[in-house]
Amino acid sequence: MRKIFIPIISAIAFAASCCGPKDGEYTFRIMTTNDVHGRYFDSLYVNGKTKESLLSVSWYVDSVRTADGAENVIVIDAGDCLQGDNAAYYYNYVDTTSKHIYARMAEYIGYDAIAVGNHDIETGHRVYDRLLKTMDVPFLAANAIRTDNGKPYFPEFVTLDRHGLKITIIGFTNPNIKNWLSPLLWEGMEFESLIPLAQETVDRIRKQEKSDAVIVAIHSGTGEGDGQQYESQGLDLFKSLNGVDFVICSHDHRPAVHMSDSICLINSGSHCRNIGFGTMTLKVEKGKVVSRALSADLINVDKRKVDVKMRELFSPEYETVKAFTLTEVGELKTDLRTRDAYRGMCDYMNLIHTLSLSCTPAQISFAAPLTFNGFVKAGTLLYNDLFTIYPFENQLFVVRMTGREIKDYLEYSYGTWVNTLGPESQHVLKIVNEPDPRTGQKRWSFVNRAYNFDSAAGLIYDVDVTKPEGERVIIKSLADFSPFSLQQTYNVAMTSYRASGGGLIMRMGAGIDTDRIGERVAAYYPEIRNILYGYLMEHGSIDPEVISAPAVIGHWEFIPKERAGKLIDNDMKLLFPRH
Repeated sequence: MRKIFIPIISAIAFAASCCGPKDGEYTFRIMTTNDVHGRYFDSLYVNGKTKESLLSVSWYVDSVRTADGAENVIVIDAGDCLQGDNAAYYYNYVDTTSKHIYARMAEYIGYDAIAVGNHDIETGHRVYDRLLKTMDVPFLAANAIRTDNGKPYFPEFVTLDRHGLKITIIGFTNPNIKNWLSPLLWEGMEFESLIPLAQETVDRIRKQEKSDAVIVAIHSGTGEGDGQQYESQGLDLFKSLNGVDFVICSHDHRPAVHMSDSICLINSGSHCRNIGFGTMTLKVEKGKVVSRALSADLINVDKRKVDVKMRELFSPEYETVKAFTLTEVGELKTDLRTRDAYRGMCDYMNLIHTLSLSCTPAQISFAAPLTFNGFVKAGTLLYNDLFTIYPFENQLFVVRMTGREIKDYLEYSYGTWVNTLGPESQHVLKIVNEPDPRTGQKRWSFVNRAYNFDSAAGLIYDVDVTKPEGERVIIKSLADFSPFSLQQTYNVAMTSYRASGGGLIMRMGAGIDTDRIGERVAAYYPEIRNILYGYLMEHGSIDPEVISAPAVIGHWEFIPKERAGKLIDNDMKLLFPRH
């Protein structure tokens, strides 16, 4: 036995030594995407226009692989892959039996790892569980912890063996998910903060895997690095992590690169407009890494450069989605412009409120414009237009709130939206003339995010912009002129995003603990786009006279009307100079 045993051990040791890295320098290219949001195809389906997409990402990745060698290229996505475009919607909810098109495209491109994003969780268990089971690319989220056994719901990491070097990719999702999404979408999980979990996870896995390099992919914004932004911990980790070479972050759609001697951070922005491009050179002596050099940059994507073989391969799926997209669903009897919502009542917001108030037992509706500057022309409506009218897969909740909570909610919302006018004030809307952090273009833009500018329907009220925050909203009555009471409880329709804490209006405005929102929910409804589709199937059209019925939606306006209206007109010209 002894004579047999020793040679076997020796052979194993020899084989292990052969598999380790040889002395020399090894240079790896780390190519990253994030917040793709369903940009699978380069066509807009309806007008012949093109856009950046995974077809272009594939072209760039293939070019770098051809130049540097496939073994030297690592491709990572930092999440939000499964929501935001017609193709994603179709393969999430219409064709639920075929292998998901994103899984097939990610495999075709050759992604090495994908972190889970909050909008990936938003698709629901049936969608992301399907990806988890069928996609041959690791779908990572080390901080999504199962509530039944305390183990990660998704894989934590993957280790690549390149030239005998072990390169570990660890993925994390956004810890703030519970404040945006209905618990029904993430049932069976809880989400831990990236600090201190990320460092603890890196230390444990690096030791376990004997990693030569570590890349952390997080679905979290870049942030300010001040430790104060729970949903944007990128720079916090960049400043604090040890034993990590690259932090790949995402979520805020703001392209960014940060470098130090020992670590790089890359955020490619969103929608395939940029590709993160990191370079890592490892020097090996006597089988060990003795030094490393890191750098990072962004590649601006030229949408004209596409992988034509990939386009041809997936052309049947494209045609299927296009046919679905071009399905006629009804008639629109007036133009809808989402930007009109910033002035006050408009047909677009009236439609959203009407849909919400059609859901029993809703008495009042809260809603915001979810497309910054969307436009749908009057005429025949295609299913594609429904994505402009309502771009997200939010469900509708009907939540019990007191009159006081409703008023405080509205005060907080308008506080993010409008200024208090003094004698010399020039702007009603809270806007600034600064570079857009997402595009770098200098332009007038809102200080805060317009998708949190909630107005109400089912009420008659004024917003006095000469009053300070907290004293602007004057609620006169319900829409049917019956009294409104601060003490009475009402049923309020709102998105699942808002009810779960999105925008902080429920928590900071109304003072409601959104961690316990289930105790207040009087009714759950399906996705709001589906409610819109059902409305069209029943009524056949969107008629401004029907959706603007005062007895249903009530009325609100900014006062003093003449001065506020004039200044808002000026603000709108600054925000939208070409319209």
